[in-house]
Amino acid sequence: MKTILEIRNLVKEYPGIKAVNGLSLKIEQGLCIGLLGPNGAGKTTTIEMIEGITPPTSGDILYKGEPQGERFKVECGIQFQHTALPEYLTVIETLKLFQGLYPQSAPLDELIRTCNLNEFLDRDTQKLSGGQRQRLLLAIALVNKPEIVFLDEPTTGLDPQARRNFWALIRSIQASGTTIILSTHYMEEAAELCDMIAIMDRGTIIAQGSPDDLLHKHFSERLVRLPEDVFQGELSLLGQSVHRGNGWIDITTTDVNRTISKLLEHHIELTQLQVRQCNLEDLFLQLTGKELRS
Repeated sequence: MKTILEIRNLVKEYPGIKAVNGLSLKIEQGLCIGLLGPNGAGKTTTIEMIEGITPPTSGDILYKGEPQGERFKVECGIQFQHTALPEYLTVIETLKLFQGLYPQSAPLDELIRTCNLNEFLDRDTQKLSGGQRQRLLLAIALVNKPEIVFLDEPTTGLDPQARRNFWALIRSIQASGTTIILSTHYMEEAAELCDMIAIMDRGTIIAQGSPDDLLHKHFSERLVRLPEDVFQGELSLLGQSVHRGNGWIDITTTDVNRTISKLLEHHIELTQLQVRQCNLEDLFLQLTGKELRS
């Protein structure tokens, strides 16, 4: 598979802090890549450097084997998390406005069909629902027929149905051969959409691979979960890997029966006990020690 974007030893320093510390990453053409990290990990700074918005202190960013330059600007699309749309314009007028900013652009009927905009083309952009607005912003990111698209938390604030509808749009865009770099706070979203995930912490990548490969590499255990208020003693008494957070106690174990027996020994109420396989959120917590939104 051909590499479309390569980042080599990327560094970004601010006074008194190194936000990104020697980060390297290869992105293959046509894949959906998820970039995850807790607040302060350097994720946003990294994405802004790759997009060309923020200059790096040092390091190289290569697009199709060449230093990032004008070709990249013409061939990339960006959907920012927060975007101010022009006032007093309809959806179709807004699309035409952005279409005129590029030397080449996608046909309007193609954008409208891909992003399901037909039902509200004549509506003022300030009167769109959350899902409609995100679909318009996606169309704007695709207006120049990009080969690589950056999606910065595109489904934040959407209800579950609108989020899943947006996932279907992303899959259809990737199916056309477009490379996607996705930043998200939803682990389910990353697992659903991404061919590869890169997890950042302290300015560098601490784990990368496909969702399945990462889980197989780090977990052979099951997760036993209990409400925090059912256990009043020291967690160390359980003698196993235990994490407390968000009102729950999570115990990772290779022997569920033994764990349950230990809980019963301590007279812990098991009526709300849950047992499940570990997922990407568990992996994230194990690697960073932080909630994704912390």
